Amino acid sequence: MITITDAAAQHLQALVAEKGEPGKGLRIFVEKGGCAGLQYGMTLDEPTADDTVAEHAGVKVIVDPGSASFIRGSTLDYSDDLAGAGFRLHNPNAARSCGCGTSFEAAATDGETAAH
Repeated sequence: MITITDAAAQHLQALVAEKGEPGKGLRIFVEKGGCAGLQYGMTLDEPTADDTVAEHAGVKVIVDPGSASFIRGSTLDYSDDLAGAGFRLHNPNAARSCGCGTSFEAAATDGETAAH
């Protein structure tokens, strides 16, 4: 479902410890908005029965069923560079992304642009 890099896992471990919320993971979701049509959201949360959970190095990334098709095959990374510090989702399903890196347009399926 999602690949989690070592850098993302290390930062997520530190974040969960800092917030004092063991057992929680990073929930990634897709919603309408942003300059490219769809945008990513992220929050610390606990998984529900319907969620897909990816685990790496003791951390969890949680995706709801409605968002799963938009981010399947993505890689979650963490970087601290000139563009800012934060989690980055490298999404092979994005036809184009906005310069901010949090907004994207889904790749076309069967001749149409996918919408959420």
